[in-house]
Amino acid sequence: MNIYLDNAATTKPDKEVIGILVQSMNESWGNASSLHTQGQTAARVLEEARDICAGAINCRPSEIVFTSGATESNNIAILGYARKNRHKGNHLITTNIEHHAALYAFEQLEKEGFEVTYLQADEDGLISIRSVKDAIRSDTILISVMHANNEIGTVNPIKEIGEIAHKKGIVFHTDAVQSFGKLPIDVKAMNIDMLSVSAHKFHGPKGVGFLYVKTKLPVDPISFGGGQERHIRSGTLNTPSIAAMAKAVEITVGGMEENVKRMTELRDMLIDEVTENIQGVRLNGSRNFRLCNNANFSFEGINDDELLYALDVEGIRISSGSACAAGSVETSHVISAIGSENNGASARFTLSKYTTKEEILYTVGTLKKVVARLRRK
Repeated sequence: MNIYLDNAATTKPDKEVIGILVQSMNESWGNASSLHTQGQTAARVLEEARDICAGAINCRPSEIVFTSGATESNNIAILGYARKNRHKGNHLITTNIEHHAALYAFEQLEKEGFEVTYLQADEDGLISIRSVKDAIRSDTILISVMHANNEIGTVNPIKEIGEIAHKKGIVFHTDAVQSFGKLPIDVKAMNIDMLSVSAHKFHGPKGVGFLYVKTKLPVDPISFGGGQERHIRSGTLNTPSIAAMAKAVEITVGGMEENVKRMTELRDMLIDEVTENIQGVRLNGSRNFRLCNNANFSFEGINDDELLYALDVEGIRISSGSACAAGSVETSHVISAIGSENNGASARFTLSKYTTKEEILYTVGTLKKVVARLRRK
């Protein structure tokens, strides 16, 4: 048995995506900055991919900056914009439940003398509109709030937050790594100035993503080289992976309505079965404002690592709410932020379009037995 329910961490690449990756490595492997035929073949592949990515979020192709993934995209957006525009103000706003790719960038800016306000999520992991308004100062230059949380799946009111930012003349960035392909995204309608995406979260290859940067938005690079990607992200572009990502974008956006409906039904089945049939369990995150594929629970009387390993032995692959750092287990900052750190083992179950009803039912049945056994220890 091999049931993979850790799709927030990474997803299985689509066969068509793998096919495009191999094809591009064989046919369009040239350096897109070269002027000869092989280079220009690669350049055409890149521009086609740029068109596809832009169409998925309703922006101009020239506003797409190809990157190595979420971490680089978030770092460029946060560090690059803050440093470039420090003359306009020294204050930044984010939240206490962001991915570390964003949080650590803000911590670095604090070391450089910026002031950062970390908005506190409520017990469901939601960021209130009022807290955003109250945090804004005359010297605020950037607000960065993730669209959907990677651990508990809570979806934040991005459109409304962006509207508040724009009314005050403040630039708005969102980490859309978990939401892309699961929620409709229109950067114009949603008041977004910068947006981060990573391919391996929607059945694309690892090590590639893109950053949307609104036209004329001044952003300093965080690395230096040949000036590719509007001088925002230098380096020879990974044409095969970008081509494969574009195929993943096409497949994901094209099948989004059907796949979201199916994953939502399976997610609700999982949540209902677990909460109704297992005692001492808490659903972490909002029940209503939640990604279609995310279910995160805390189980009383059990340790995170014990539950993860016990399920792994049974063939069920999930993620715990803790992160390993230097050989030690630390409580997730997101679980702590919503006040659930003392509620027992936190476990994240994240589905994909490949997840089946039979897998969910097997998981629930196994989980009931595993939880009971661990509590008897």
